[in-house]
Amino acid sequence: MALIELRNIDRHYGEDETLVKALDEINLNIEKGEIVALLGPSGSGKTTLLNVIAALDIPTAGEYNFDDEPVPLGKVEEMTTFRRGNIGYIFQFFNLLADLTALENIILVQDLAGCRDKERALKLIDAVGLKGLEDRFPSQMSGGQRQRVAIARALAKSPSIVLGDELTGNLDSETSNMVME
Repeated sequence: MALIELRNIDRHYGEDETLVKALDEINLNIEKGEIVALLGPSGSGKTTLLNVIAALDIPTAGEYNFDDEPVPLGKVEEMTTFRRGNIGYIFQFFNLLADLTALENIILVQDLAGCRDKERALKLIDAVGLKGLEDRFPSQMSGGQRQRVAIARALAKSPSIVLGDELTGNLDSETSNMVME
């Protein structure tokens, strides 16, 4: 049984001569425990596909099942509940809250998911190589450090799946390898 099943997913923008087919009849199955990489040139729809899988964007057409259940596409509150319970997302541009420390950014996600665990948050900070930086604000960190906070934040609630949009793009190769492990 697939964890993610997409059937004939379209995501179109605009109309007539301005129509852009970001996704056009995408079919995809991802099994539990599988690691998948999306490769393609800029503008090929990789981020749009990730946003559909994360229920951040609503497809124009098609079906999306997660763990054999339909995802409530188009129902904003239900999509939020789905994301909160199932999705860890590492954004390309971090999306950290500037007025929260690294630790607070991570704990906020746990609070929203109803699973606050400061000890786990601190272990994740250590796991991504940021021990001792938990009280720093994003503006006091390098791009690579902010990316690692974003990675720890995505893992903080133990989601069913972790999605990453160019998740190691701001990291050197040694740190990328550490984070991937």
